[in-house]
Amino acid sequence: MKIYRYPTKETWKDLIKRPVLEQKEISGLITEIFAEVEKNGDQALIEFNKKFDKAETESIKVSDAEIQEAENQINADLREAIQQAKENISTFHASQKQEIQKIETTKGVVCWRENRAVERVGIYIPGGTAPLFSTVLMLAIPANLAGCKEIVLCTPPDKNGNINPAILYAAKRCGVTEIFKTGGAQAIAAMTLGTESIPAVHKIFGPGNQFVVAGKEYAQRYRVAIDMPAGPSEVLVIADEQAVPEFCAADLLSQAEHGSDSQVVFVTTDLKVFEETVEAVEQQIKDLPRNEFAGLALESSSFILVGSLDEALEFSNLYAPEHLILAVSDFERYIPEIQNAGSVFLGNYSCESAGDYASGTNHTLPTNAYAKNYSGVSLDSFVKKITFQHLSKEGLQNLGKTIELMAEAEGLFAHKNAVSIRLK
Repeated sequence: MKIYRYPTKETWKDLIKRPVLEQKEISGLITEIFAEVEKNGDQALIEFNKKFDKAETESIKVSDAEIQEAENQINADLREAIQQAKENISTFHASQKQEIQKIETTKGVVCWRENRAVERVGIYIPGGTAPLFSTVLMLAIPANLAGCKEIVLCTPPDKNGNINPAILYAAKRCGVTEIFKTGGAQAIAAMTLGTESIPAVHKIFGPGNQFVVAGKEYAQRYRVAIDMPAGPSEVLVIADEQAVPEFCAADLLSQAEHGSDSQVVFVTTDLKVFEETVEAVEQQIKDLPRNEFAGLALESSSFILVGSLDEALEFSNLYAPEHLILAVSDFERYIPEIQNAGSVFLGNYSCESAGDYASGTNHTLPTNAYAKNYSGVSLDSFVKKITFQHLSKEGLQNLGKTIELMAEAEGLFAHKNAVSIRLK
């Protein structure tokens, strides 16, 4: 862990840097993968399963029998937990629906906006060291609420050619229409281009490793939209003297265990909390099954002592974290100061894990400082907004002169004539 005590603002630009990923000629590999999938379709995916995941798969489509068998493998407690999370996520995202508002901008001129669902969406679910069935809930639930007609899910199989049963169970519960055994950039290529089995989608969602991220970026060349640029997971915790060091340490480690490229940052105004949190991290990491990942992540993470909470918030806005935790006594006072963050957790008992699983907010969030200009996934992510306008005869008479003058000033006389011919 990197320790900084009262760093000057001149050094902040170095403190907010994320770990740099080795590119390993990724661009060329992505191009090759897309070309192979475009040429050989399903067979290319079967070969990639063998090459990248050491998995033997005769068919890439998950059958109804496999989905039913997965349900039998999920114990009652987990089924109940998934159900409660589903209800909370549904409640929060359903609240984002908006009524149509018709606005008369000028007498006789009425404008409004309506939502239309993205008809076919693809969701990518990582399946390697941590099969993220919770991400199925976070993506499929708002897709369903938005009215997407087709929800296509791709996730890598294990060495036996199977999908984690919790992923299959969550997919069935949330209305996913088709599930396929393919991962990595090849899955993104399949959802972008389409194969014999996998339909080409209009927008792709979901987290993944650097190959998945690069694949999503490449997909945009084919006029396929993506949810947001994404990278390794991260959290920034701000603490004052009333913060509980053990809680802070647990939150930091909950992100560090995602992977060796994750980053955690701890910022506090209190020396005692600072020292005790560092000690708690060193103690708690010993008991984690994924302590190797967490340990590597901590090597590029920072523990920072600052002079005031205002200074801590200023640093946080510069860093623009995916997750921000305010473990401070008067957090309401500081909410207006938060400008850049994916999702915010307030007080000692709002652990980041709540947002990851079951509080109701979405955990698909901007990372790598993209919180400065991107929002996390919401109901809006799955819809397009179409504007409408209706001008009555009176409305055009009231607005026509304005349009004519502006069109003529721009030298666009056909635009002017479209009004003038009606006014005559």
